[in-house]
Amino acid sequence: MESINRMAVELVDEALDFADELNVTPYELDSGATVLDFGVEVDGGVEAGVLLAEIQTAGLATITTRTGRVDGAPVPHVELSTDHPGVALLCSQKAGWELEFEFYDGLGSGPARALVGQETEFEAVGYYDEFDLTVLAVESIDLPDERVVEHVADLAGIEESGVFLPTFALGSISGSVAAGARAPESAVWQLFEAGYEPDDVLSVSGSAPVAPVGYDESEAMARTNDALAYGGEVHLTVARADEDAFAAIPSTAGAEFGEPFAEIFDAHDWDFEALPESVFGPAAVTVDVVDGPTYRFGERDEALLAESFGF
Repeated sequence: MESINRMAVELVDEALDFADELNVTPYELDSGATVLDFGVEVDGGVEAGVLLAEIQTAGLATITTRTGRVDGAPVPHVELSTDHPGVALLCSQKAGWELEFEFYDGLGSGPARALVGQETEFEAVGYYDEFDLTVLAVESIDLPDERVVEHVADLAGIEESGVFLPTFALGSISGSVAAGARAPESAVWQLFEAGYEPDDVLSVSGSAPVAPVGYDESEAMARTNDALAYGGEVHLTVARADEDAFAAIPSTAGAEFGEPFAEIFDAHDWDFEALPESVFGPAAVTVDVVDGPTYRFGERDEALLAESFGF
């Protein structure tokens, strides 16, 4: 496979060419690095969110939107499909790069992670990237500065001028769309955590509601998790059966807590690490084993979604 950073840079070029139409604002820093505001000081939009998800998956996934329903009310949904789930989802889209400094707080996803390759999924997938430009999508309420650029360039092993940082707040239109596009990634991650080999996941498709936008990041974090855990639906085509691993994919949030994530997080003092990882899967999953059986686990919870979304 060719460089996923090269493919992502091509998508960033598209964002730069159509910045006005997408409600995206680019900034070139003194180092030559480029920051693209997808939803921090600008509103972004649905199309910007779709392109952001495409950048996060390095162009290896198809992302679309449609109008679905939550408890009978029309609500936008975002859908993602990929035939390269290991690379596109685990090695690129997963938000695995923590940007925690005294001067900045953010979370990175995208193909820049594959230039570093220190997370366990890279060894499992067997993919590492080499390229002289890189893209790290940053979830933060602040735009990154030269110090963040220096950090990314140093770990990725490239010049600072080759760093591109699409940045968004979760509490933006773009952020809400990109979060909904994570339903398949959450399923593949839970499967990986259950010990299933990523190479045996052949194709993944999934959808989730686009959570109502709230500019408060805590509210946005809660609602986007509700959208996945109570509304995310995923279909996987896999090479071999492992019923126990498949059963571990759906979120356990409903069974364990039975309330919106705002209340769950509040009860745990917003310490995400205090919660079991099993709550962060999608609501429902269907798994087709090639030349084998089909498994189905979990279901959407329309009542909890409606409560979270304020219906």
